[in-house]
Amino acid sequence: MAFTLPVTLRDRGVRLEPLALVHEAGLREAAADGELWKIRVTSVPEPQDTRAYIETALKMRDEGSRLAFAVVDDASGAVLGTTSYHDILPAVRRVEIGWTWYAKSVQRTHVNTTCKLLMMGHAFDTLQCHVVGWRTDNFNFASQRAIERLGAKKDGVLRGHALRRDGTIRDTVMYSMRAGEWPEAKAHLLYLQELHAQTA
Repeated sequence: MAFTLPVTLRDRGVRLEPLALVHEAGLREAAADGELWKIRVTSVPEPQDTRAYIETALKMRDEGSRLAFAVVDDASGAVLGTTSYHDILPAVRRVEIGWTWYAKSVQRTHVNTTCKLLMMGHAFDTLQCHVVGWRTDNFNFASQRAIERLGAKKDGVLRGHALRRDGTIRDTVMYSMRAGEWPEAKAHLLYLQELHAQTA
C-alpha cells in the first residue's frame, strides 16, 4: 500500500484535495492572478502548460514520489493554488512539502499557514513521519522566510543543484523539521492563525 494515499484535508475555509485534470481551468486562473509564471524562482506553469503540469503531477503520484493537492476555497470552490508532498521516502518516513504557489490575491493571508498546518499535521500525526523537509531557490528569499516562520531548521545549501526556468543553474536551500519539534511549531502556527483571524 502507498505511504501517502490521496486524501482531502480542510480547515478554516481552505480545502486541500488531490490535484486532478478537473482543476485545470481553476489552476490557470490562479496563476494568472499576478502572472506568477513570470517569477523566475518558482515552478508556476505558463497558461498553455497547465494541463501538462497536472499530468506530470499525476504521473509522479502513480510512481509514488509526489502527492499534489489543489488548494481550494471551501465556500466558493475557487482554486487558490497548489502544493505537494514530494520526495516521499516511506522507508525513513520522510516527506518534503513543496511545489507550492498561490494566487497573488491570497498571498500573505491565512491560506498558507492553514495549508502548512494541514500538511504538517497529516505528515506527523497521521503518517507518523520522522522528518518533513522543504527546499527552495537560494534567491527565493520570500520562500526562505516563510519556511523559517514554520519553525523549520536550515540544513544547508546544495550548490549547483537544479535548473531554473530561464536555464540558469540554482543553488538549493534545504530545510527540515523533526517529529519532536512539531508540537512547538504547531503551537506557534496556531498562534499565527489566530492573529490572521483577528486582523482579517
